[in-house]
Amino acid sequence: MTSIDYVTLEVADPTAAKSFYTEALGLDSQVRLQASEPPSTGFRGFTLSLTVSQPGNVDLLIQAALDAGGSVLKPVAKSLWGYGGTVQAPDGSIWKVATSKKKDKAPATREFDATVLLLGVEDVAASKRFYLDRGLTVGKSFGSKYVEFDSGSSPIKLALYKRRALAKDAGVPEEGTGSHRIVIGGDAGSFTDPDGFVWETPSP
Repeated sequence: MTSIDYVTLEVADPTAAKSFYTEALGLDSQVRLQASEPPSTGFRGFTLSLTVSQPGNVDLLIQAALDAGGSVLKPVAKSLWGYGGTVQAPDGSIWKVATSKKKDKAPATREFDATVLLLGVEDVAASKRFYLDRGLTVGKSFGSKYVEFDSGSSPIKLALYKRRALAKDAGVPEEGTGSHRIVIGGDAGSFTDPDGFVWETPSP
């Protein structure tokens, strides 16, 4: 089963980014930082999500992200599916924090249950075939709209969503050009997918 060990984000200021990811969100191993600022504008074609067990955890993580320099894209709110909000990190990456639960069952903490990398793609069916050819297996699939791969014990889950729909969900315009400024470290090998997302073989 293919796993994702980490993602590397290319950032202009690794020190500021480390404060956001490590100190605020507690992402010690899932997110690596590289001092680089390749040309890019607008939406970078992906979002990262933290799924948590209860609304109180959402509130604490969102507030920690804002205190560390993040900005609100979608305020925390209740919805039919649960409770959550979306912020943009100082480096421009988009993070969603959400839970399917509507009530707290325990004291709130900044713990999270899973990290999800959601790639915005032009053709979900074509990208699905591409990843199946590289050894990934489907966990959930909703036709040509959304695919979630079986991650097993992988620290980061991978899913595909239509780019336009992903931008709308994130609360940003769809337009964007240049580098995604993210590299995915997984055991599927080193390659670039049809939408320009770069994978590398994990390094220590």
